[in-house]
Amino acid sequence: MSHVLHRNLNQKYPTAVKGDGPYIVDREGRRYLDASGGAAVSCLGHSDEAVAQAIKDQVSQLAYAHTSFFTSDPMEQLADFLIERAPAGLDAVYFVSGGSEAVEAALKLARQYFVEIGQPQRKHLIARRQSYHGNTLGALATGGNAWRRQQFEPLLINVSHVSPCYAYRDQQPDETPEAMGIRLAAELEAEILRLGAENVMAFVAEPVVGATLGASPRYRATSDASARSVIATACC
Repeated sequence: MSHVLHRNLNQKYPTAVKGDGPYIVDREGRRYLDASGGAAVSCLGHSDEAVAQAIKDQVSQLAYAHTSFFTSDPMEQLADFLIERAPAGLDAVYFVSGGSEAVEAALKLARQYFVEIGQPQRKHLIARRQSYHGNTLGALATGGNAWRRQQFEPLLINVSHVSPCYAYRDQQPDETPEAMGIRLAAELEAEILRLGAENVMAFVAEPVVGATLGASPRYRATSDASARSVIATACC
């Protein structure tokens, strides 16, 4: 009898006892290839000696210091590392504990920004159907997976959802990728205008959707100046 509230109450889970490179080993010695990195975000493997030693060294020196009151050398160094590799214009990092919290923080930062600059009417969010942004209420509302949202609809904030860049299902006969990109950008622009551009707070989109759309890459029209203009108008 387990007192853990597992994700599936009808499933008997193997007990993981050890990691070995890309494998997880259970109590009976069975080995499972962790091909997707757990929830697709764990990229360091399971037993790398350098990673384990770095964790031990840090815990022996300082395990935790709340960011409301302290900074720390590891945090500052990681922020420097990320910004050195970030796109131009980004110069600060906000650390959180996971993806859902990151989306929640981004939504709140967007709202706070417009409140601070005197545009409190900006409250509307636009995202894509079949997108996945997390399981907390704000992130779930932003996501566009109808099945995941259905039972929680009464609790969710209102978010507009436009078509995803999903060529496998939605690209029309004889439509080029560039033309599809322009069509979808026009759909987004139309939704911005319907809501009123002065009322839109953010457009949230994944460059690559994996969890609910099947690893769909984003299309971007680049064949001519007008196409680039359409996308810039719709997305900025």
